Parts: sequence; structure tokens; C-alpha cells
Amino acid sequence: MQATPVRATAIPSFTDALRAIESLLMSGGQRTARQNAWTSVLEDRRRAKDRVEAQRVLDAAASRS
Repeated sequence: MQATPVRATAIPSFTDALRAIESLLMSGGQRTARQNAWTSVLEDRRRAKDRVEAQRVLDAAASRS
């Protein structure tokens, strides 16, 4: 008697499942708009971080003078 081969199938993550559902429900244009919005959020966060760092440098320079 031969054993039945076992298949190791990875269970998709929650994020993968959401993306699959999103791709079914949204048209390409909506998906692109969402991606663009997320890119804008990340860029805003980067600029905010840069502003905080610049303010720290300016404050440090002012306190040394």
C-alpha cells in the first residue's frame, strides 16, 4: 500500500486575502488611485520626519550660540 502524497500549501496571509478581494471588487483605475494615495501618505510621513530632524538641528545650533 502506498501513502498518499501530502501537499504543503501555504496559507495566504490576511493581507494577501484582502488584496485578492480588492482585485476582484475594484477596477484597475480604483486600484491605481488607492496605490497613489498610499504613496502620498508615505511621502507625507517622510517629509514630516525630515521637518522634525531639521528642527532638531536648528534647535541644537541655536542652543550652542
